[in-house]
Amino acid sequence: MSVTADTVRAVVEAGGDEAARLMIRLERRLESLATGHGAELGRHAAHTIAAGGKRLRPLLVFLSAGAPPPESDALLRSAVSIELVHSATLVHDDVLDGSALRRGRPTIIAAGGRLAATATGDLLFSRAFAELVASRSADAVRVLARASRKLAAGELMQRADAWTVVAPERCLERSRMKTAALFAAACELGALEARGDRPALAAGGNGPALAAFGERIGLAFQLLDDVLDVAGPPERTGKPRGADLLDGTVNLPLIVALERDERLRGLDVRSIASAGDAAHVCDLIAATGALEEVRARAAALVADAKSELPRLPARQRAALELIADGVVERYS
Repeated sequence: MSVTADTVRAVVEAGGDEAARLMIRLERRLESLATGHGAELGRHAAHTIAAGGKRLRPLLVFLSAGAPPPESDALLRSAVSIELVHSATLVHDDVLDGSALRRGRPTIIAAGGRLAATATGDLLFSRAFAELVASRSADAVRVLARASRKLAAGELMQRADAWTVVAPERCLERSRMKTAALFAAACELGALEARGDRPALAAGGNGPALAAFGERIGLAFQLLDDVLDVAGPPERTGKPRGADLLDGTVNLPLIVALERDERLRGLDVRSIASAGDAAHVCDLIAATGALEEVRARAAALVADAKSELPRLPARQRAALELIADGVVERYS
């Protein structure tokens, strides 16, 4: 799930005309990258890109570079690369989970099969790195490669933890790698392009602080997405309540609920076999107050992220804070 369209519009307005123009250029570039790979792959890639949500991660790239952001080709390529990696991970997640729906639409694996979905995800990954290679920034390639390694490690951790109740700390670390790492990379890529001042950033600059900001709001984003998995109506989420439970993912709301309610401690996650079973367990989780605790953790992460933003021009800081607030407001 993403922040609301109203929040995105407010953020783009805070970023100025340059941000709005960059968002338009982003969409055009993403559309163009779906062509030239054969009819089937092109169709599936275009489907994935068109269903890409509110482009929160590219917005972070642009705004971490400044508000207004510089209208450079390298900055645009960084934003495109982040969105392509995000899209690729969604396609591959659907393959691993066997998901039939994504944002209420049929997934590629449902429409075209496992081979088509795997190939589409691979294509999107390869195009992401091709974008950065064209920008001739070894630093940018390293940032995205590091984030991609974390995504892969987080996915392997989730597979290893399937059907298992783990410690809250391990669950949070999994979320840092699977979700927050890409938010951090988006901010770091934007910082690399801030006024082209790479030598200053190599010596410290705002890159590390902005990456830490991105990681915190990314982790809050994932925690609140877990809340929505338990409490969100299917017409809003595009998937049944408790979809994580059905594919064996034990998320933080369930872990917290198990600590609170003895009746849940004997739960065998493998026994949850239907949407009805999952919805019943979701009701039990909600009754423990676990959702409120997880929401509070997410809100605290966002507050920390905002308080530790580096010294930035007022306009840039305001735009980044709008994104952080929008993560929480999306789930209120």
